[in-house]
Amino acid sequence: MTRLDYLPGTSLELEQPEDLYHFNSDTAMLGQFLSLKHSDTVLDIGCNTGALLLYASLQKPHSLSGIDLYPRQIETAQQNLNRYGIQAELSVCRLQDYVHTPFDALIVNPPYFKTADSDEIRQNDYIKAARHEFSLPLAELIKCSEQLLKDNGRLYVVYRASRLIELLQEAERVHLHAVRMQISYESQTGSGRSVAIQFRKGPQGDIRMEPPLFLSQR
Repeated sequence: MTRLDYLPGTSLELEQPEDLYHFNSDTAMLGQFLSLKHSDTVLDIGCNTGALLLYASLQKPHSLSGIDLYPRQIETAQQNLNRYGIQAELSVCRLQDYVHTPFDALIVNPPYFKTADSDEIRQNDYIKAARHEFSLPLAELIKCSEQLLKDNGRLYVVYRASRLIELLQEAERVHLHAVRMQISYESQTGSGRSVAIQFRKGPQGDIRMEPPLFLSQR
């Protein structure tokens, strides 16, 4: 069974088969955090059904590419892009095996749970891969991202706020430096939920903090 859902902040609809991973507030946060140039070559790592590629297309970069682990997700992403006449080079591939000339910008909403609990282990392969790090540990994500970026290229990532320090440390090890950051909160009195960060492959500088997002006004 398939449904169409609007991407928050846009007039675009996304087809989401019931058994595939569905976009959430992290996807919308990162999609609206992107700052792309018309000259940019862009890769979406773990493109799933194409939500972040659709967000990126609104800024009209030079080219779009996407990779994911499963043909089913790539086929659905292609259908979603075709609906709006958007061109992209899509491939079924692990990031660790992906070979390409360097990009100007990488986009990724990666898995961020280190292990699955007993209930989540029973989820289907698509959802497990989207949520749990068994196929893409954080250290490998950061290392491969650095290798796929041009000098002064940018990595846009959304991650759990509880693992922010670990993310920053891994990035610093390969000289990817945070230059922009935005934090989302469950509510105005709640703790931080997610963080969107723009890293740059190049000299270290100041970090610009964007206004926080509140998922609930309570």
